[in-house]
Amino acid sequence: MKNLIDSFVYSGHWPSAGSFGFNTDILATNPINLSVVLGVLIYFGKGVCASCLLNDLLDNRKQRILNTIRNSEELRKGVVEQLERARTRLRKVEIEADEYRMNGYSEIEREKVNLINATSDSLEQLENYKNETLHFEQEKAINQVRQRVFQQALQGALGTLTSCLNSELHFRMIRANIRILGAMQKITD
Repeated sequence: MKNLIDSFVYSGHWPSAGSFGFNTDILATNPINLSVVLGVLIYFGKGVCASCLLNDLLDNRKQRILNTIRNSEELRKGVVEQLERARTRLRKVEIEADEYRMNGYSEIEREKVNLINATSDSLEQLENYKNETLHFEQEKAINQVRQRVFQQALQGALGTLTSCLNSELHFRMIRANIRILGAMQKITD
């Protein structure tokens, strides 16, 4: 057996690569191979019509192709329906997104206006507090100035009176005041 295999594989029987030669090995030639294949087909294919076998093979292939086409069509229809549902959902989501965006923008504008109004009110209150504080400080300063002027005027008047009054003038004033008080008492009685 080994000798038989070696005779097929032995390199002396095979032409070298790149050269042209006549193959004398009868087992390696195509007519022998073809006759063996045809013999096997005839032996095992007795009672089988070659055209019937070919027709059956072609019919089976045709049915598989048609089934594949039908399945593909059904899948395509399913995919188209899913695509339409997805498009519908996308439209809904886009509409909701636009609504949220618009609501968000209007909410932002409202918040902006509210913030501006609140800031304006706070600034107005601060301005009022500032004006009240300034007015209070001005009144306080004016009252302090008045008190100082009054004190200085009193000190000046007392200084003038004490320097000008002597005891005789002092007694005359006291008597005049006593007479005025006595006259007032008579009027009230």
